[in-house]
Amino acid sequence: MGNSIFGIGLSALNAAQHGLLVASHNVSNAATPGYTRQQIVQSANQAQGTGSGFIGQGVQIDSVKRAYNQFLANQVAQAQTESSQLDTYLSQMKQIDSLLADPSGQLGLSPALQDFFASVQGVATHPSDIASRQSMLSNAEVLVRHFQSMNDRLDEIQGGVNTQIENSVSLINTLAERIAKLNETIGLAEGAAGAQPANDLRDQRDELVNQLNQETRAKVVVQGDGAYSVFIGAGQALVAGPKSFQLDTIASPTDAHRLEIAYGSGGNSVPIKESALDGGKLGGLLQFRNEAIDAVRNGLGRLAIGLAGTFNAQQALGQDVQGNAGGAFFTSPSPSVTPSIKNGGSAVISADIVNHSALTVSDYRLRFDGTLYTLTQITNGIEGAAQTFATFPQTVDGVRLSLTSGATAAGDEFLIRPTVNGAGQIGVAIQDTSLIAAAAPIRTDAQLANTGTGRISAGTVNAPPPTDPNLKQPVTITFTSATTFDVNGVGTGNPGGIIFVRGNPISFNGWTVQITGSPKPGDTFSIGPNTRGADDNRNALLLGALQTRSVLAGGTATYQAAYGQVVSLVGNKARELEVTSKAQTALLSQTQALQQSESGVNLDEEAANLLRYQQAYQAASKVIQTASQMFDTLLAVMR
Repeated sequence: MGNSIFGIGLSALNAAQHGLLVASHNVSNAATPGYTRQQIVQSANQAQGTGSGFIGQGVQIDSVKRAYNQFLANQVAQAQTESSQLDTYLSQMKQIDSLLADPSGQLGLSPALQDFFASVQGVATHPSDIASRQSMLSNAEVLVRHFQSMNDRLDEIQGGVNTQIENSVSLINTLAERIAKLNETIGLAEGAAGAQPANDLRDQRDELVNQLNQETRAKVVVQGDGAYSVFIGAGQALVAGPKSFQLDTIASPTDAHRLEIAYGSGGNSVPIKESALDGGKLGGLLQFRNEAIDAVRNGLGRLAIGLAGTFNAQQALGQDVQGNAGGAFFTSPSPSVTPSIKNGGSAVISADIVNHSALTVSDYRLRFDGTLYTLTQITNGIEGAAQTFATFPQTVDGVRLSLTSGATAAGDEFLIRPTVNGAGQIGVAIQDTSLIAAAAPIRTDAQLANTGTGRISAGTVNAPPPTDPNLKQPVTITFTSATTFDVNGVGTGNPGGIIFVRGNPISFNGWTVQITGSPKPGDTFSIGPNTRGADDNRNALLLGALQTRSVLAGGTATYQAAYGQVVSLVGNKARELEVTSKAQTALLSQTQALQQSESGVNLDEEAANLLRYQQAYQAASKVIQTASQMFDTLLAVMR
């Protein structure tokens, strides 16, 4: 009996001691990241059967387990990866939002655009004033520098994104190696401990998984032996038991300045589709690059190219001080066409802009399957509509594609970016104020001897820029009656008996005039070269009118409106991210609080446990003391 009492007391003492150890361990790790509250699992020893019934034999410690809930852990991981992605995207977006909405006007494009067209109006008001013309050139230079500065800032932001992508991939690889190593260590430790759980090592592994979810969305599958297999992207295994796999960053085959994420497999690096790498910091960086940097760069590029192209077209319809046709005012950037470094063919594809109004902010991918070409539109990193064709040239969205030389091979691919170079490569093409084509190249007159009330308009040059070599050849319109007239001049064919309709356009040699009123027989009107162009402002007025004309986005947007679309896109997205990020942060906090309510250490509860186990220890000691007294009494009787 004494032995039984001693054994029971000893088992109780052991249980209380384990309880004190676990409670103390909980208290000491209350602030340890990723720590899960532990608790002892105990059960009664097998009772001893006697004629008087079963007599208990004390208690045994079965295990020490974590208060771990896999469902709540998965919820926290998912909330964490979403929150990390939104926070990263928002922090990056704020840089572009500040760039476009610069309140000082030092970087913002709107003030420079307004100042430039104000100086164009100044030339229209004083076409012969050298100071007004110089102001127009100076403001054009300022506008161009604003475009280039914004593009340079976008380059800096993209460079920073590339660096962060490389750092994130490096951290993901490190975390994968550590998780794989812990899989191996946990397996060895638990095998040596008779399959008892290595709680602290498991906590460390779960904390690494949480850190991994802060970088990218990771799915964990628990294997039969308790090891973790971790998958990312479209199901690529990052960890499989004690083995880890590596990610890498490689230059895009069609854009050396753009990093792609690749998966190491069999000694090869296989690119992972960016849309599959959502979640975490890496997902936020990739989403920001596609939806913000590319969209803003292309939006600014479309504005720069559209401004240069349409302004140059109107400039070409005018005449400079020397009497020559207007030359290019801006240097108009060309589209970018980049062949993949993996191409097997020798084809050189070129692109040129034939319709500035039809330009979009999209990029395009051209692929050749051996028979047909497939051109796929890419907007914000997402592939959209596609069209197929067999021969060149082809025109899409105002861009004409041509096969300049060589031949394509099956599998060849080209990245076509019509507007990417716009903001960075626009420039002012002239430095001489006399080259501003403020005048119209033709002048109209009515003979003083005319007896009717007919009036001829100043005339306009037909757009697009004329190819008619007879534009400035003298032409006369002579009325043979009140309702008919003859035309005489080089290039006109000298038609006669043309029916006169008051106010209707009359077009020859690349120009158009209107005659109103009531001409009489014998009345003559002339159209010829403008020899007094220095004081003429007719083309300058048309150049200034471009500011309010809807010449972009299919004829629906002015220059200012096109820029406003870019600013609005970024501002709205930043605001959306700010609201969504706050909501996701609140959700993450709630999920973590719910998890901690079950798995976290409650110091009040642990204090109560310490008192409980202390009292149990004292009680167990009293049992042993009682057993000792019983032995002493028995020994005294036997003496």
